[in-house]
Amino acid sequence: MAMRACFALLFRAAAVTVALAAPLAAQTDSTLIRRALRLHREVPMVDGHNDLPWEIRTRARSVFDSADIARSQPGLMTDIPRLRAGGVGAQFWSVWVPADSAGRGSMRIATEQLDLVRRMEARYPETFEAARTAADVLHIHRRGKIASLVGVEGGHAIENSLGALRRFYDQGVRYMTLTWNNGLAWADAAADTARHNGLTAFGREVVREMNRLGMLVDISHVSDSVMAQVLRDAEAPVIFSHSSARALADVPRNVPDAILAMLPRNGGVVMVNFYCAFLDLAWVRHNRESRVRQQQLRAQFGADTAGFNAARRAWQVANRPPPPPLTVVADHIDHIRRVAGIDHVGYGSDFDGIDCAPQGLEDVGAFPRLTAELLRRGYSDEEVRKVIGLNALRVLREAEEVAARLQRQRPPSTATLAGMDSVGTRR
Repeated sequence: MAMRACFALLFRAAAVTVALAAPLAAQTDSTLIRRALRLHREVPMVDGHNDLPWEIRTRARSVFDSADIARSQPGLMTDIPRLRAGGVGAQFWSVWVPADSAGRGSMRIATEQLDLVRRMEARYPETFEAARTAADVLHIHRRGKIASLVGVEGGHAIENSLGALRRFYDQGVRYMTLTWNNGLAWADAAADTARHNGLTAFGREVVREMNRLGMLVDISHVSDSVMAQVLRDAEAPVIFSHSSARALADVPRNVPDAILAMLPRNGGVVMVNFYCAFLDLAWVRHNRESRVRQQQLRAQFGADTAGFNAARRAWQVANRPPPPPLTVVADHIDHIRRVAGIDHVGYGSDFDGIDCAPQGLEDVGAFPRLTAELLRRGYSDEEVRKVIGLNALRVLREAEEVAARLQRQRPPSTATLAGMDSVGTRR
C-alpha cells in the first residue's frame, strides 16, 4: 500500500481511538477532534519534553523486552499506540540526569540514556527515525514516522566540559537544559539557592558554545536571573522545553511576565508543561502545604523512616486535590500568547516525568483534545499550526542558521571553568 494511503489510515484510526477513549465528560466535539487531527497531519506536532527514557531505565532496567512500547503500557504515559493516536509528529526525549550524580558519573548516565533512545529507534524503525535538523523533522513526518529528537536535562551532564558538550551535540543532542533543580558551579537553578546571581563567566561561555554548535539553550529550571541573562546575550532563539506561565501558577519553575515580554526580541518559545502543580492554583497551594507538613512529620518521627513515610502517604491521600481539567493548559497558552505573542508558545508535556496530568490530558494519546480546545477558543488553523509545531521548528531552524554563521566566525571554545571563573571574573 502506498505510504500516503498508510498515513491516512493511521490518522483515521487515531481519530477513532481518541474519540472512543475519552470519557463522556471529557470528550471534545468530534468535529473539532477531526480538525485537530488534520492539523497534526499537516504539520509535525512537536512535544518539547518526555521522560520515557528514565522510566524505561528505572522500571525495565533499560530493556524494551520488559516494557515493549509497541504494545499498550498502562503503567506509562507513553507507548506507540498512544503516540499514533495522539498524532505526535516529533518528540524530544529527555535525557535526564539525577542531581546526586553531579560529579559522580553524570556524563556516563546521560550517555547511557542517549544509547537507550538510539536502541529504541533501532527496535521500532517503522515508528521512529532520528532527526537532527528541522528539515529532518519535516521529511520524517511526511513519511508517516515520528521524528525522534534528544535533549539533555541538566547541565551537570557535561561535567563542566565544553568538549563533552560538543560530544553530546555530535551524538545528536539538540537541546540542553542549563540546570535541573540543582544549581551548578556556573549557573543558578530555580529550585536551589542562588550562588552566582545568574550565570558565571563560564556559564555565559556554555551558552555561546551552544549557539555556535546549533544546540538549543533550554532555560526551563533556571533562575530568573539566568533567564534574563540568556535572553539578553543569546545569539540564537532559546526554548523553555517544559514550563508554564507564572502569572497563573506562582511557582519558580514557571516563566514570569517580565521574561515573557523579552521573548519576541530573542525569538524563543515557551513549551507549556502539563504538570498539575505548574498549572493549577489548588495544586500550587497543596504542594506548599505538603512541604510544610513533611517538615513537621520529619521532626515528629525523627529516625523512624517507616513511620514518616506512612504518615506522609496518609496525608497525601487525604489532601491531594483532583487533577484540573485540560482547559487550564489552554489558559496558560492563552496567557503566553497575550504577553509574548502567538509565535512564542508550544507544547512541552513532561509526560512520564510527572505524577499528575490534567483530566482529559493524561497521556500522549490525548494531544488532539488540547489542540481541539484551542480551536474551540477561536484559534485559527494557522495559529494552531504554529503552537503545535511550527514555532518549535522555526526556533530549531534559526538556531541552525546562526550556528552556520558563527562556525565561520569562531573556532570551538577551549574555555574551562577554572580558567574563566577565578576570583573577580563572576558577574
